[in-house]
Amino acid sequence: MTTFTDTALTALHLLTELDPVLWSIVARSLWVSVLATAMACSLGLVFGAWLGVARFAGRDALLTVLNTLLALPSVVVGLLVYLLLSRTGPLGSLGWLFSLKAMVLAQALLVFPVVTALTRQCVEDAERNHGEQLQSLGAKPWLRSVLLAWDERYALLTVLIAAFGRAISEVGAVMVVGGNIEGFTRVMTTAIALETSKGDLPLALALGCVLMGVVLLLNVLISALRRWRQRIDGAGADPVQGVLV
Repeated sequence: MTTFTDTALTALHLLTELDPVLWSIVARSLWVSVLATAMACSLGLVFGAWLGVARFAGRDALLTVLNTLLALPSVVVGLLVYLLLSRTGPLGSLGWLFSLKAMVLAQALLVFPVVTALTRQCVEDAERNHGEQLQSLGAKPWLRSVLLAWDERYALLTVLIAAFGRAISEVGAVMVVGGNIEGFTRVMTTAIALETSKGDLPLALALGCVLMGVVLLLNVLISALRRWRQRIDGAGADPVQGVLV
């Protein structure tokens, strides 16, 4: 391919002709990211909701650590998971290194701080507005965290979508722990990096278009949820009453 036009036309052909190599990579990427997001959210939503309500000694230090983890480089996470899963590592007996399980674990560890921090902020804002009323009714911190998280469920759906976007766009950690093995651990981001270095630009461009399409869809969903929530809030619904009903 010597021109951008030729590359783009070939990439379009790969997309429209349902190239099996391309779409197997896409399916693998979606599968890994969905599992990683589910794992991270199942823990991050609970922990973040509790942090938004709980007050204890050392909370500020814990929040500082959590905010620091938001900026943790993905290759560092990949290195830590690699050390854990290597033959001499504490989890080496699992035999997960260079497998999809290792990639799911690495992505989950990357997404967990994002889900926890965003959930904590969301629930803490709700606690600031409505926590005293719930507390006056006898609701303990754990119960308040559950009630407020449920009240903010539409905002938390946005958190889930953003977490999935973070997972599916990851490249550094999954490259380290997955090995980018063709037909086994190769996902969209690692395939784009490899195919670009090999000069196979049509496949890289086609995968890039799919990845951009997924990101665009996620942003459309977030925007739609935001507009829907604004219409609900504009209808004059009382959030606390909605929780207590």
